[in-house]
Amino acid sequence: MPTLNLSTNVPVDAVAASDILKDCSRTLAKIIGKPESYVMISLNGGVPMAFAGSEEPAAYGEAISIGGLGPSVNGKLSSALAEILQTKLSVDSSRFYIKFYDVQRSYFGFNGSTF
Repeated sequence: MPTLNLSTNVPVDAVAASDILKDCSRTLAKIIGKPESYVMISLNGGVPMAFAGSEEPAAYGEAISIGGLGPSVNGKLSSALAEILQTKLSVDSSRFYIKFYDVQRSYFGFNGSTF
């Protein structure tokens, strides 16, 4: 159930979106040690966004998981995702925030129930 929600002010075409989704899915699964078959990624491009008073390329993300997150993992994940955003969308790592949520099983629903 690892989930990554990304928003950016950079317009994202379908080809770039597909590449980013695949890269982020693979990266999230690998770094937090969960099967990719459980990973969900959402990407919203062209979102009105300012960072430090500027509308230059920027991004915000939220990573949610039942376990697998923690200080050392979060740092690795932040770095890897920032690299993807830099490579694919020219978002500098200094213009990317990510928030991590390690949630309890009962706070995440799936298939009409909770985990």
